[in-house]
Amino acid sequence: MPEVTEQKKALQGVRVVDLTQFEAGTSCTETLAWLGAEVIKVEEPTRGEQGRRAPERTLAAERNFADAYYFMMLNCNKRSVTLNLKSEKGRAMLRSLIEKSDIFVENFGPGVIERLGFGWDVVRTINPRMIYAQIKGFAPQSTYANYLAFDMIAQATGGSMSITGEADGRPIRPGTAIGDTGTGLQCAIGILGALYQRQFSGRGQRITIAMQEGVMNFARMAFASQAIWGIPCKRAGNQSVLATTAPSEIYPTKGGGANDYVYVMTSRASDVQWQRLVKLIGREDLLNEERFATSLSRYQHREEVDAIIAEWTKNYDKLTAMKLLGEAEVPCGAIFDTKDLAEDPSLRASGAIVSVPSVRGNFTMPGFPVKMSDSQVEISSAPLLGEGNEEIYGRLLGLDAEDLSALRAEKVI
Repeated sequence: MPEVTEQKKALQGVRVVDLTQFEAGTSCTETLAWLGAEVIKVEEPTRGEQGRRAPERTLAAERNFADAYYFMMLNCNKRSVTLNLKSEKGRAMLRSLIEKSDIFVENFGPGVIERLGFGWDVVRTINPRMIYAQIKGFAPQSTYANYLAFDMIAQATGGSMSITGEADGRPIRPGTAIGDTGTGLQCAIGILGALYQRQFSGRGQRITIAMQEGVMNFARMAFASQAIWGIPCKRAGNQSVLATTAPSEIYPTKGGGANDYVYVMTSRASDVQWQRLVKLIGREDLLNEERFATSLSRYQHREEVDAIIAEWTKNYDKLTAMKLLGEAEVPCGAIFDTKDLAEDPSLRASGAIVSVPSVRGNFTMPGFPVKMSDSQVEISSAPLLGEGNEEIYGRLLGLDAEDLSALRAEKVI
């Protein structure tokens, strides 16, 4: 049997060269860092990655933080080094890092990494075991391959906006960043698969993901709707996009605030949850009504269903309504806002919300949702620009203080 070695982190010993910016790429490499990989974020020497300078940086600066909250949320557990990749010495140092690493991730605009001299064909020559990952807005074969993209562009072109909003309203971008963070996580999944395959092949490989295609993957049920009805999936507000379920809606609760609602739905797979619901609200008479006899008939009479449930929910605050419904085994969820979530004691206890210490003070953010019994990685703050230069260049490239001083004078780091 192979020798078993104790490893406290799932990706302990794996080194990542991180040339990512903004959110899609940084989400990918932050995930790898949270799994225990050593992530070396390579940044431009004078200002660093563009996300550090997001417009809200001035608000963070008022609270004594060096970088934008945007950047701090997306770059925890990484190390930062600076390199001028427009200089030959800088490129040579990056080549040396590539030789000693396992994963290379970038999400620059189309063609940028190739112009810098670190396309797939080059990197695979430097290190044949390298797993080389790229996130772009559109696939190389796409008509739009050379177009720039951000989250909202991916959501527009990947179908997400077309199915979000009220039936008679305009398309709306969902508030969560599935085009950015979503594709970053999908890229991380591909990297993990490639790491496993490398154990047998001994070779690295190239991983590409298009944000447009990543969003399409999240919209699979919309394509199921098209298959059912033979027309493009329509916007349905809070209803299921398959248009076969009722109740499936938010209902008002006591308080009258912007988020004083509770979401209630019952499965279309059987009538059991509907039966529990009407019993809870004291309307068992509805079980004898033909128009409410099946999931589809309830959907056809959804306005009546919604009115009946709203008449009950308005008597309770959202937490009480959720408690009563949940204990009756009816799927439900109070509409929690970010403040509700940040202050929830149970989410704090589980590590879903963490206070991350940094040299400039603590800040609160969502933690890593994946909990692994044999891999413990404490979340640490995003790095200050270049704070890893001495340690990483000394340990990996053998450079001493005099070497680094010279490189600074030449504006290489």
